[in-house]
Amino acid sequence: MDGGGRLSRSLSRTRSQSNPQQTRAASAGQRPRARGQESARRANVTSITRHEDPRWISELERRRPRGFGLAATVAVLIGAVVLGVMKGGHSDEVLQALSDTRNAAANALGFRITSVAITGRKQLTQDEILAVGGVNGRSSLLFLDAAAARDKLKAEPWISDATVQKLYPGQLQIDITERTPFALWQENGRVSVISSDGTVLEPYVARRFVSLPLVVGKGAETRARDFLGLLAQYPQVKSQVKAIVFVGERRWNLRLADGIDVRLPEFEVEKALATLSKMDKETGLFSRDITAIDMRLPDRLTVRLSEEAAKARNDLLKDKKTPKKAGSA
Repeated sequence: MDGGGRLSRSLSRTRSQSNPQQTRAASAGQRPRARGQESARRANVTSITRHEDPRWISELERRRPRGFGLAATVAVLIGAVVLGVMKGGHSDEVLQALSDTRNAAANALGFRITSVAITGRKQLTQDEILAVGGVNGRSSLLFLDAAAARDKLKAEPWISDATVQKLYPGQLQIDITERTPFALWQENGRVSVISSDGTVLEPYVARRFVSLPLVVGKGAETRARDFLGLLAQYPQVKSQVKAIVFVGERRWNLRLADGIDVRLPEFEVEKALATLSKMDKETGLFSRDITAIDMRLPDRLTVRLSEEAAKARNDLLKDKKTPKKAGSA
């Protein structure tokens, strides 16, 4: 062996050349171990791959906009607040508060309602009309819904038609057509003011309607206009009428001022009224001591006497039947 290590290299080469079979056996033993390690690595890779997220989730996470989590949290909180408001029955108060807030902002910008012009009103006051239309001191012209205000006005029984115009920056024009009070209608003990088409305008409390004709009974409110129009053709009868009563939704009775009930027929009403007018002119029928006149039968007219008149009539008949005593000579 020299200092260059030539003896060691020669010995190593000699060993390798002298044992070629051992060398091949060692190589053959290393190959199975390598294959086993490769299989183990593939198994580990496969097991890891099975636990990876689906592709669409990865894609969603990759494309998710910045701040998405914060926005989702805010949306959930807002939904919870809205649900709480709805469950608690406070939705009207919240909506009103929001409406007042935006109206206040619009008023600050110069869209406050500074003048209101209303035409066509007779029975309703200006304050009543504005209240019905949903206009108050907080309303702004900018956010006033003219169509909604018109619908609210037309829903009022006194108003048959209405128009609403917004004249910027601060004028509101309302034109209405009011129904005319036509009669007082009584049913089930309640008295209401009605129009000619039968619309109930309001309960009867104001004395200014005391001069209106009184109609009574179910269905009378829609049939009164035609009958009162017919009755107006016979002023001799109409002047005595205190109320008209619709009976069985078929025919009319007249209640006269002195308490007489006139029972009119279901058909040929005009002929019956003409007969009444003629008899009162010729015989003073309505001034007699009677309580009822029955004209329901087409071929006759019957009257019912008052108790006093009936008693007097019976006494008179008895006197006529009593034989006279013979006088002395």
